[in-house]
Amino acid sequence: MSTQVVVLGSGYAGAGAVKTLEEELGHDAQLTWVAEHDYHLVLHEVHRCIRDPSVESSIAIPVDDVKADSTDFVKGRASDVNVDDRVVELEGGDTVDYDYLLVAIGSSTAFFGIEGLEEFAHQLKGLDDAREIHQDIKEAAADASRDDPAQVVIGGAGLSGIQTAAEVAEYRDTNRAPIDIKLVEGMDEIFPGNDPELQGALRRRVEDLDIDILTGDFISKVDEETVFIGGGEDEAPEELDYDVLVWTGGITGQPEASDVELEQDERSHRFFAEEDFQTSDDRVFAVGDCALVEQGPDSVAPPTAQAAWDAADVAGENIARAIAGKPLKRWTFTDKGTVISIGHDAVAHGVKFPVVGEFPVNVFGGPLARTLKKGIAANWIADVTSPKRALSAWNDL
Repeated sequence: MSTQVVVLGSGYAGAGAVKTLEEELGHDAQLTWVAEHDYHLVLHEVHRCIRDPSVESSIAIPVDDVKADSTDFVKGRASDVNVDDRVVELEGGDTVDYDYLLVAIGSSTAFFGIEGLEEFAHQLKGLDDAREIHQDIKEAAADASRDDPAQVVIGGAGLSGIQTAAEVAEYRDTNRAPIDIKLVEGMDEIFPGNDPELQGALRRRVEDLDIDILTGDFISKVDEETVFIGGGEDEAPEELDYDVLVWTGGITGQPEASDVELEQDERSHRFFAEEDFQTSDDRVFAVGDCALVEQGPDSVAPPTAQAAWDAADVAGENIARAIAGKPLKRWTFTDKGTVISIGHDAVAHGVKFPVVGEFPVNVFGGPLARTLKKGIAANWIADVTSPKRALSAWNDL
């Protein structure tokens, strides 16, 4: 009987690992790909759909265009993994048996217990989220009964929050829509924890798009009309009325992960994985945002698209090596730099080019940064599908 290899998840880590496994597995292994959606989403470009939902045709790639014909695909959301019996349980009662399992189910949005936030805020984790944000903004701006601009508040000024705010601004300007945009960050600067030069470049471009930036106080409560910021025993919170609220303030593990009998972080329910992606069960590997992949003492790989697709190759190869009884490879993340889109503009930081090495300017924008941003997404699309598809998607990236 052939060895059954199962990959859970169709994100960067899942899709990338499937491509590698198709190359590495022998004829005596059968690969099954299980995912909630029957497409691979280029997630770091999904914010584009807030401005223009038609972009989704370029960034949502059918799994049949990614996988080989020999790979089985099962559409379904995993609800549990029985590591003793080596069975993946799906919502609805179906099961998938495995000999080796790669878990790449991504993350969910962290709401940090903030009252009302999960109930009233949009999140941006997929196509449906982007569609809903677009529709709600469109309806709020078109409301003929109002005399004042629609109020859009984005909570969290990390990469996703900045890109989301900029796309809302592009929608506003393209459609001449009456919209006020506020970007709220609890830390003292946007894109917290990063290079001050990069933070300054981002702030200037965000403000040039007529987006108000509020930093230094965290969102403390949300109701159906108001965002409350800061406040305490002797201080009333600042109140922001909103029509559309988007929360991009952090990630945590998928809710189903808490029931899986693998060693995991008690708070976030992300799985602990060694540098070779092996979990506490030697037949189960974990990669991407659902995993805390060890990177030396007290350090784990960042939950970024760049890390996920870089790790996917090694994770896939390691499963093939485990089946063959070969030593597993260890993976170390190497940061190749950051590129952030600001609407039609972009900012790059610390970029390292193959062969050439690190770009001599630490932070730059303009045509080079915009082309680089497009090139990163196009390169990924070409890797998992074809250069022709990447070329056809270019204008939407």
